[in-house]
Amino acid sequence: MSGLKALRIRINSVKSTQKITSAMKMVAAAKLRRAQEQAESARPYAERLEGVLRSLAANVTDSSAPLLVGTGQNKTHLVLVVSSDRGLCGAFNGSIFRAVRTHIQKLQHDGKEVKLFCIGRKARDLLARDHGKLIIRTVRDLGSGKLGYGDAQALSQEIQELFATGGFDVCTVIYNRFKSVISQEVTQQQLIPLPLPTNTNIPAATPTAAGGALYLYEPSEREIVKTLLPLNLSVQIFRALLESNASEQGARMSAMDNATRNAGDMLKGLRLTYNRTRQAMITKELIEIISGADAL
Repeated sequence: MSGLKALRIRINSVKSTQKITSAMKMVAAAKLRRAQEQAESARPYAERLEGVLRSLAANVTDSSAPLLVGTGQNKTHLVLVVSSDRGLCGAFNGSIFRAVRTHIQKLQHDGKEVKLFCIGRKARDLLARDHGKLIIRTVRDLGSGKLGYGDAQALSQEIQELFATGGFDVCTVIYNRFKSVISQEVTQQQLIPLPLPTNTNIPAATPTAAGGALYLYEPSEREIVKTLLPLNLSVQIFRALLESNASEQGARMSAMDNATRNAGDMLKGLRLTYNRTRQAMITKELIEIISGADAL
């Protein structure tokens, strides 16, 4: 009977785990809808704002816009790593870790100094063992209640202050871009200095609108760029946070769905083993009873 008791305990344990994973799947599905809507709504604004800045930046190359032109050096790189604070979300954090590690190795191979700004506890935990000395800041439980634009503004202000004090020359963010529930794409985006189009010989009056219209700017392009650059940094960080949040919920929903189905398959196997073991023990007892009766 000890074998049957162990099987019953294991079956009850798997049942409890299946209930937990099923509940986590439902919670992630509920959070995913809102997170996906936020991420998809932020994309057009972030892309258009960056496009406008790039079209204006061709005529602004002086030091009045440091977020655009940078420090003039390419020695120190700040890597903004966006991950989650919790696990149980499949390969969500692992893919970010592999991309960051590859990026660090490439920069160090080129003789660059690397600093890590981690958003999420998992980024800190995964990178601490091999690159703990490179981590200068960790932000945890960001938007634990509700992720808002104010969170991105606070991060943007902190990064701008670090840049103003000469803390780095180039800033890059690495995050998971949401594509679908079962698919997230690791994305690497340079934030500071703003990357310019490869063709910088386009005249300022080149038509940029769909109808071929020409634009005159008031105030000057330089003033507009100086005003929009901090805003763009906040918007791009906010977009990365929203995309990462949606990707996390999608990855967790998919992982918990797989775990729930695996638990169901395990239960089938355990119940079959339990029934076979129980039938074998009953058969053995009957044989012993019949043998005893025949001996009398």
